[in-house]
Amino acid sequence: MTFCCYMASPVGRLALEADGEALTGVRWASNGEATSDKSSPVLEEARRQLERYFAGRLRSFDLPLAGRGTDFQKSVWNMMREIPYGGTATYGGMAMALGSGPRAVGMACGRNPLPIIVPCHRVLGSGGREGGFSGGQGLPTKRKLLALEGVVLL
Repeated sequence: MTFCCYMASPVGRLALEADGEALTGVRWASNGEATSDKSSPVLEEARRQLERYFAGRLRSFDLPLAGRGTDFQKSVWNMMREIPYGGTATYGGMAMALGSGPRAVGMACGRNPLPIIVPCHRVLGSGGREGGFSGGQGLPTKRKLLALEGVVLL
């Protein structure tokens, strides 16, 4: 069974999805999307933790996660979860650690089904450049999330 709930956030309206046991998705809800919640305990906890994060009172998430992806994507997502609040990593540095290329890491970041919670916004291009961001309004959303964490971009 799939559960979904919605929440307002400083970076737009979010749809949180779960399979009952774990959080499976965080995405930006479309304008005409239904607003009725079919919530679950894991979604209520995810909403509570996200509210605390946006209020500056939570630095790391503690939720059961079940993002679907390839083994390589999951290795990138796991590495992103290790980037501390207010910290950043680069596509190139992650690629080197994984024995891969920056473009492959960037593509895995773009396919992250749990943005914010799995902090793809903390991954930058070489020299501290923004790189890309596929969530919300793109780079403005990435900048807002980084600013929330006190990251100053060059």
